[in-house]
Amino acid sequence: MRGNVKHSVCILVIAGCISTAGFAADREVKIDDRLDASADALTDMMRAADKGIPQDLIDKANCVVVVPGMKKAGFIFGAKYGRGFAVCRRHDGVGWSAPAGMRAEGGSFGFQIGASDTDVVLLVMNDRGMKHLLSDKFTLGGEATVAAGPLGRDASAQTDAMMHAEMLSYSRARGLFAGISLEGATLRPDEETNRELYGHEATNREILTGDFKTPPVAAKFERALNRDSTERRR
Repeated sequence: MRGNVKHSVCILVIAGCISTAGFAADREVKIDDRLDASADALTDMMRAADKGIPQDLIDKANCVVVVPGMKKAGFIFGAKYGRGFAVCRRHDGVGWSAPAGMRAEGGSFGFQIGASDTDVVLLVMNDRGMKHLLSDKFTLGGEATVAAGPLGRDASAQTDAMMHAEMLSYSRARGLFAGISLEGATLRPDEETNRELYGHEATNREILTGDFKTPPVAAKFERALNRDSTERRR
């Protein structure tokens, strides 16, 4: 009995070390690098032809959340975490808001071992989903309904997923895990990132629904969001 207890404690310590080291490394990534990584992830996932995010869904989305390099590490107990950015459509319907920092966190339990690095994109498809995004914290699959988004440029906008889910999820995994489940993941504002981006305290609601000017460091991310619509106007 005592041996089993010691074994369980060791497992918990290992899992805790994996998670702590991952979070520490993620905090060291500079904001400009994270913004550029978000731009690259979104561009690559939209350019993936028959396996990419359909442009018609981007056009219909109220908001977009990008978490580049979302980490997942596990040894019996698993954890997933990442930092990214959200944007919403401006009130006049022209372009996107300035980016607001987001944190994604979640846990899992099961027989697993390994690590992965995954780019995640969430499309917020309606006002209910946007209401959750503007809140202090929400859980995917809990407060907010989420479904795997359809792939390919010709994917119909009238899919069951789009009609019923508040958010559509897309991921591109690298590493030992074949994919990532966002059920149970919690998203909340990244206040530290917002303070560094804008030089003062700012809530995600203020940034995403206000008239904040997109900072120069986010220019590449802004171009990635507007790339396809700009190309179609030419």
